[in-house]
Amino acid sequence: QVQLVESGGGLVQAGGSLRLSCAGSGRTVSVYAMGWFRQAPGKEREFVAAISWSGGSTHYADSAKGRFTISRDNAKNTVYLQMNSLKPEDTALYYCAGTPRSIILTYAFPTQYDYWGQGTQVTVSS
Repeated sequence: QVQLVESGGGLVQAGGSLRLSCAGSGRTVSVYAMGWFRQAPGKEREFVAAISWSGGSTHYADSAKGRFTISRDNAKNTVYLQMNSLKPEDTALYYCAGTPRSIILTYAFPTQYDYWGQGTQVTVSS
């Protein structure tokens, strides 16, 4: 069983930055593809970014390109999401997710991930 725990969320002004972390435990997630998703009140969960198990391949939603960076440290069993130039519309509950399967073509679909964290709240004030 894999447990994922997010941290790093908080309240920040527009234009600010946050770095989210997702720590894996129970089993190593170093061989898992990992993704970040977010869900705002009244909206569906949406894809933000994904990274292959090696870190050699990354994918971003259009809304995240140029502002967010996903990375991982497999020695620490941790995945990160660096978020810069934050906007009020980035306000949401951010989740990390993982799967041992390849996500080359399916990285944006929540149903393709087997394990989820409990989420960390990001609030961006205008």
